[in-house]
Amino acid sequence: MDIEDHEWRQKLTLLQYHILREKGTERPNTGIYNRHFRDGIYTCAACDNTIFSSEAKFKTTCGWPAFSQPADPNHVTESLDTSHGMIRTEITCSRCGSHLGHVFNDGPAPTGLRYCINSAAMNFSAKEEAEKEADK
Repeated sequence: MDIEDHEWRQKLTLLQYHILREKGTERPNTGIYNRHFRDGIYTCAACDNTIFSSEAKFKTTCGWPAFSQPADPNHVTESLDTSHGMIRTEITCSRCGSHLGHVFNDGPAPTGLRYCINSAAMNFSAKEEAEKEADK
């Protein structure tokens, strides 16, 4: 996607811009999707790319929404993140390049992965709403 910085600033809230475009992180336990378990899909808040499904979401005490796998592995990109003196794997949206969060190797079976994603980086569509949109 070829979007200028000023366009991102107009499209996104201040918090979304900080997280998605400046690689920020929400404070733990503050995101609207941390304890959210409705059936549906989570999309990138910047470009609406489908990134996670509620089927892969699990309860955790880390303070951020956690998923065992992306909805489609081609919809997210993994890259090495050595910021803040840590070695982690950053997760970005493969369509627009926005920062979503990080993935860790301490998740449940069968993947053993925990995709730790900022709530402000996502939008949610309930299963019923998503099915209605697909029927249009």
